[in-house]
Amino acid sequence: MLTKRRFIALGAVAGLSACIRAPQPPEQPVPAPPIYPPLPEFYSAIHDEPFPIAAIEEGSLAPELWRQEVQNPWPDRPRGSIVIDPDARLLHFVESPERAMRYGVSVGAQGFSWDGTARLQFTREWPRWKVPDDMIKRRPELAPYSVANGGMDPGPGNPLGARALYLFQNGQDTLYRIHGDASAKELGHAVSSGCIRMLNQDAIDLYERSIHGAAVTVLASLAPQGVSAVY
Repeated sequence: MLTKRRFIALGAVAGLSACIRAPQPPEQPVPAPPIYPPLPEFYSAIHDEPFPIAAIEEGSLAPELWRQEVQNPWPDRPRGSIVIDPDARLLHFVESPERAMRYGVSVGAQGFSWDGTARLQFTREWPRWKVPDDMIKRRPELAPYSVANGGMDPGPGNPLGARALYLFQNGQDTLYRIHGDASAKELGHAVSSGCIRMLNQDAIDLYERSIHGAAVTVLASLAPQGVSAVY
């Protein structure tokens, strides 16, 4: 028989149990960070530029994203062609029907990506960053660096970094760039407002290889919505 005293006791136990944290599942072990081989010498600091370029930190860059010569996946394209695969986060510069130089890049985040074929209209060393009007609408704090105000001075803090390649279609500026100042940790991800970002060391290398007027093709992404990284 449930007496008044027992009812009160059971109620107290029930109230106490409601305040006790439910048993938690055992914590999953945190995977150890990957161990990468030492970086090539060309990712060392650069001291002979107008502004210093820091070395890429050891252990921060997967070998798949290192600059390297590979078999050319597009042998029918002329020398100087640039092909960017946004899903693989890789840029290829066609050297010959047999060989291409490959670079790891970061690409446009969802909603900012672009694809198609453009023309490499011109290149710049340590370019000024002139913020497009549509970006200023999203981020009014960038208004001091608008086209009308002359843009941002080159150097540390300028998001275009050490080099920029400017892409045009039918004589019109696409407002998309291939440029430097990426961090090693963002390579292999979709993080930018549409531009193709590279390490400064790689942007300088691509700048020196680039050919005025060459075709630059950004392949259409086949990745499901929400997929933001492959490495």
